[in-house]
This record gives sequence, structure tokens and C-alpha cells, in this order.
Amino acid sequence: MSPPSLIDPQPKLSDAAPVALSYELFPPRSPAAAETLWTTIRELETTEPDYVSVTYGASGSNRNTAIELIDRLLLETTLRPLAHLTCVGNTPEQLAGIIGQLLDTGVRGILALRGDLPNDASQPVNGSLRYAQDLIELIRRVEQRRSALLCAGKVAVGVAAYPARHPESPSEEHDVEVLLAKQRSGADFAISQVFFHSSQCSDLLARARRAGVTIPIIPGVMPFTSLRRVKRLGELAGVEPSAELIERLAAADTDIERVRVGVDATVDLANAALDAGAPGIHLYTFNEHQSALEVLDKLSLPRHSRAGSRTAAARAELAS
Repeated sequence: MSPPSLIDPQPKLSDAAPVALSYELFPPRSPAAAETLWTTIRELETTEPDYVSVTYGASGSNRNTAIELIDRLLLETTLRPLAHLTCVGNTPEQLAGIIGQLLDTGVRGILALRGDLPNDASQPVNGSLRYAQDLIELIRRVEQRRSALLCAGKVAVGVAAYPARHPESPSEEHDVEVLLAKQRSGADFAISQVFFHSSQCSDLLARARRAGVTIPIIPGVMPFTSLRRVKRLGELAGVEPSAELIERLAAADTDIERVRVGVDATVDLANAALDAGAPGIHLYTFNEHQSALEVLDKLSLPRHSRAGSRTAAARAELAS
């Protein structure tokens, strides 16, 4: 018996399903950053993404600012926010209150994460949740108590997936078993961490299929336009960036050349992931829209209305 597939076999082009598109944003840290962020939000809104995820700092720092941003997105834009929520250091009671607040605001999607462990090696708060799987189950319990508010609907729960071995994991196979456990607890989809080699994404999809993971796994990619950022993310993820990418970014003489190198590398990774069967692309924007839009423009996505909406917006601006 063949293993279950993450997606249906490739359809004919005329029947091709839309490719899911989403972005990650984070709360601004200053008035100037807020102004830049809202310029980015308005630009990204023209591409009609399926959702935008909103993250916050380690250990829940600036969570209130994140909720304020989510509230504005719901009130002032057409975007659908996916709220990040980490559980480390928080009790079920605290987290249930936060989940309820998000649902009251109008959020219908939550990215359930464990979160970073404290750097000071301190003991977790007594009774606090320790794993993303526990958080998923808590979200589903809160959801059941609020079925009237949700009109018997369902909160979309996303989780993290790891194309390369998680720094605390004994193996890549263990990472997939954890992903399978999250699926059993009620996860609806997964977004991958950043990866630097196309084989890492295709291998993840293959391992997941063999293990019985059936939820969509959406690859997370970022525009590789900053050498410093690429190196830093490699350290945080415990993954060695492509030596060729590092060399080409370092050799770029101008910002324009560096952006071109980074965007092309990101497009290559995204196309390879789509060719491997990924159902969509999640772009880590770092609150910057220009490189994200350049990546999007170079991807051949079946959802033609996105390009059309951007063209219409450009025409309207020229006519004004």
C-alpha cells in the first residue's frame, strides 16, 4: 500500500488549484517602524494573500502590541490575520484567556508554537504548558466552549515544521513524529521554518508522507537580500546557509545587485518546493514589501487575480 499523499496528484493546468499565499509580519517597535509597516501592509494587501501571520517577541514580549496590530488588520484591511501563540512559561488558564481574547477580536486562525526556552535555564512556571501539542488541544477545548460565537465553525490551527533537524531534536525522523502528533491533536496545516537548500523541503514532504502526515505543509521562504540576516537565521535554525549564496551576496557591489541575487535564490527555492508538491508559499517579509513583491512577481502562480489586482491598483494610482 502506497503512503498517503500530502496533496492530490498534479491536476491539468486548466484545473490547477490556487497556490496558497501568505506573509509573516511582526509588531512595530517605534512610530517610524509603524509607518513603514503600514506601507508594507497596504502593498501586500493588493496581492490578496490568504492570510498574514503576526508574530511577537520571545517569552511573550510585545504580545499586547501584536494583538493591537491584529485588531487594526481586522478593522482597517481585508487581510485575515493568523495569530502566533507560544505556550512556554504560560499556564492553561493564562493561555485560555489569550485565546478567548483573540477569538473575541475576530481572529479565526492561530499558529500554535512551543516558543523559545528561557535563556537563564530557569524552571518553567508550575503548571505551564511545555509543548505545542498541548497548546493545540487547549485551543480545541476553548473552541468547543465558544461554538456559538464561532457559529459551529472551526478555528484554523497551524503549527511549525522543520525541513532541517530542530536544534533540540535527536533526528529529522523525530521531528516528523512530532509533526504527526500535532496533527493527531488537531492541527490543520503546518508552515516550515526557513530552509536554504531545495532538497531540505522535498525531503521533509517525503518523510511526512511516509509517516502518515496528511495536513498541508507550506514552505516558509524569505528574500535572501541581507547577508547579515542570512547568517543570523542560519545560526538560529542550526542550518548552514548555501556557501554559494553567501559568496554571491558578499560579492555584490551594490544594493540592487544584492537584492537581485537574493530574490533569484528565493524564487528558485520556492519553485522547487512547489514542484515537489507544496500547496503554497509563506513569505517571511521582515516587514519589508519590495523584495517580497519581487519574489511574487517572478513566481508563476495559478491565482491570476493577484496579478490583476496589482495591475488594477497601479492603473488607479496613475489615473489619480
